[in-house]
Amino acid sequence: MEKPIYLKDSEDVRLFNELRKKVNQRVENISENRDIYIKIKAVLLPLVYIGLYFLALLNAEKHWIYILSFVLMGISLVLIYLNLIHEAAHNNIYKSKRLNGLVLHIFDFIGANSYIWKKRHIASHHAYPNVDGWDTDIEQSGLLLIVPWIKAKGVQKYQDKFFFLVYPLYLFNWMFIRDFRDFFDKERVILKTQGKIPTIEKVKMISYKLFYFFYQIVVPVMFFKVSIGLAVGAWFLQVISASIFALFVLLPLHPLPDNAFPKLNKEKGLPFSWLRHQFEVTNDLKENNWLVRNVLGNFNFHVAHHLFPNYSYMYYNEITEEIEEFAEEHGLAYKRFPLITALSKHRDLLRQNANNAYYILEE
Repeated sequence: MEKPIYLKDSEDVRLFNELRKKVNQRVENISENRDIYIKIKAVLLPLVYIGLYFLALLNAEKHWIYILSFVLMGISLVLIYLNLIHEAAHNNIYKSKRLNGLVLHIFDFIGANSYIWKKRHIASHHAYPNVDGWDTDIEQSGLLLIVPWIKAKGVQKYQDKFFFLVYPLYLFNWMFIRDFRDFFDKERVILKTQGKIPTIEKVKMISYKLFYFFYQIVVPVMFFKVSIGLAVGAWFLQVISASIFALFVLLPLHPLPDNAFPKLNKEKGLPFSWLRHQFEVTNDLKENNWLVRNVLGNFNFHVAHHLFPNYSYMYYNEITEEIEEFAEEHGLAYKRFPLITALSKHRDLLRQNANNAYYILEE
C-alpha cells in the first residue's frame, strides 16, 4: 500500500539538522547517567503491581482492601506504560534490544499485546501522527469522531454530551476489542499497512489474554474464596481507574482543535515537511514538576518525544528548552497549554466535530 509522503523542503531539513546538533550537544553536556532511574523503575514498578495483587489476595476477606488494591493496580498499570512500555518500544531503557524487548513483554501480562501495540506506536502513530487512515491513535471508533474534516454521523452528533461515559471504557475496548480487530480485521490500518501477522503472534495474543483473566478473576475465586461479584467488580474498577488515568495523561497531547489533522492530497502527499508536521500536530503541557518528570514519564514534553524519540524522557526538560527557543527563532508552531486548558480544548474539538463547525483543509 502506498504510504503518505511528507512535503520535501530542503530548508526544513537544514533546520532540523541544526536543531538536532543543538540537542545532541546539550544532552552530551549532561554528565550524570539519568537513564539509571528508568532501569530502577523497570524493576520497581512491576514489583509494585505484583505486590498490590498479592495484598489483595491475602486480604480477600477485607473487601475494601481488596477493591483498593485492584484500583491501585490500575494506576500502577498506567505508570508501567508511561515509564517502561513506552520507553522500551523505543529501546531507551537498555542498550540491548533484547532487554528492552523483555520489558515490553510486561504489556502482555497486564491485558494488552506488546506485538501489535509496538506496530501501532512506531509504524503508525510516530510515522504519521494525526493523519486519518494512518495514525491508529485517531482511528475512528464509530462512537467518537476525532478527525475534524470527516462529517459526523449518528451518535457522533452528540459526542460532546456522552464522551465522559465512553472514555472510562477505553482500556476495555483496547484489551478485548481493538487488539483482536488489529489482528484479524483486514480493514484496519495495521493490517493494511504492515502486512500479514505471524500465526504464532495470534496464538500468543489469545494465550496471554486468557492468562490475564485467569490471574485477575479465576485465581481469586477458586483459591482465595473471593465471590464472583467481588472479583469481577474489583477488576472492573481497576480497568475503569486505569482508563481514566491514562486518558487524563494522553488526551491533551494530540487531539486538540489547535493541532492540525493534515489531509492527504490525491498523490498521497502531506501539506507539511516532517519537521513542521511534528510541530503542527503535537503540543506540550505547561506542568513541569517532580511528579510529572519522575512519575508520569515527562509526557508533558511530547514535542521533544516526537522529534527525538531515541532519547529517554529523562532528558526532555533540556531538549524542550532547546526546541522552544529554536521554534521561536524560526517561526515553528510550538504550542504549550496548561493541563486543564488542554482537556477543555479536547472537549471543544469533540463539540466542533459533532456540529461540523471545524475548518476544512483545502484540497
